Amino acid sequence: MTGDARFEDGAHAALRLMAETPEDIPVISALVQDAVFTCADMRWEPRRRRFAVLLNRFRWEDRDIHPPERVRSLLVASDVRGVSSQGVDRSDPDLVLSCLSLAWEPGADGTGRLVLTLAGDGAIALDAECINLALTDVTRPYAAPSGRAPKHPE
Repeated sequence: MTGDARFEDGAHAALRLMAETPEDIPVISALVQDAVFTCADMRWEPRRRRFAVLLNRFRWEDRDIHPPERVRSLLVASDVRGVSSQGVDRSDPDLVLSCLSLAWEPGADGTGRLVLTLAGDGAIALDAECINLALTDVTRPYAAPSGRAPKHPE
């Protein structure tokens, strides 16, 4: 083989989704549930009005087909006016954060807030002019280090 590996070479296909309406958010939320990332994996670009986070996403969409897997994915929100957080020590670049959900809180005239709820009472809020969100897998899937799917107390 002379080139880099491609998703087409394996049995997996890269996920690439956009969210532009409130009805799209639950789909993205389900896919990023239990994703983990560090503070160093987040980037806020005020001039470009963009917030991005590189996630280690659990592959919920293939849990019945393959052994538990994770994949590196990029979650990008555009048209963001501001970012705030609660319960996140942004001075610690190695702090591991775990995503529980993503929600849209509508405001006036199509504006609103995307809220990434984190385990341990943390949250990241993105004040946005509209819903303009992309989730893209950027690596090949790999075996989940734990060897099992995440579980939540009932």
